[in-house]
Amino acid sequence: MPLQHLVEYFNDRLGREHRSSFRPFILEEGTVSGLFGPIRIGSSLTPLRQTLMPTSIAGHLAQITVAHNKTQHLYANEIELLLANKSLPSADFESIINFDRLSRTVHMLNYLALIHLEGTLFLEVDPRHILGVKQDHGAYFEEVITQCGLETKNVVIVLSVNSQYAPYYQGLINGLDNYHRRGYQTALKFDYLAPDSQSFNLIEKVSPNYISLSARNMENEHYDDALFEKLARLTSKLSAFGSTSILQQVDGKKSDLLARNSGFKLVEGDYYQSIAFDYLSNPNPGYTSLSVGY
Repeated sequence: MPLQHLVEYFNDRLGREHRSSFRPFILEEGTVSGLFGPIRIGSSLTPLRQTLMPTSIAGHLAQITVAHNKTQHLYANEIELLLANKSLPSADFESIINFDRLSRTVHMLNYLALIHLEGTLFLEVDPRHILGVKQDHGAYFEEVITQCGLETKNVVIVLSVNSQYAPYYQGLINGLDNYHRRGYQTALKFDYLAPDSQSFNLIEKVSPNYISLSARNMENEHYDDALFEKLARLTSKLSAFGSTSILQQVDGKKSDLLARNSGFKLVEGDYYQSIAFDYLSNPNPGYTSLSVGY
């Protein structure tokens, strides 16, 4: 189905659901955006690459972009509810769910607009969305995926692990299990994960397909054999759980070296945007020594 037809389909569907003439999805110059009160939501799709062959794309990570919407539409008060600093029990789940669904639909439509679809689409889901939906997680979005001509197995549901939600982990585990039952892949996203961390209890219960860490929190650590050995044990442990390890926010040679030598399977970051094509002529650039000049 042409992208314009899909945009109209989802506008019609949302209008029926909310009994409104409001049409939040907009297609301009091949890019889809969504209107939510005073903001305009867009997508940033970043390649997820094979560590040892960065020209090989394993999928795309979708991140939200936000711009000011000059024209006010219906639901303008929803963004205020969304951004309000409320405690979890009193949060406006309905507003969060609507925002999350709108964002992911925008990401899916922009993913379809890519000239060459490669691998899977990684979509981060707000923990409050998972907790706010009491059952049948993924059912609503499964209809979106099907209408776009894809399958749930093409989509990875990403949950950022935050200690703030530790009291609600069981609810999050149940929600991710519901996604998994519908055929979605799942991923847990950590800022940092120590090999002996209690977080492995959560990993064992969720059994995610992917586990990602940020390279930025590793930049302050001293680069020596002990660090590589520690991370190698970590990636080996993740592999034993059946999870593919990802190192995100790789922005320089140090982090690339770290990913390569410690066994991360997939990488993402600005570093590969500039050097990816160098691997076509030299797929083994020799980042195997700590003596590389920085």
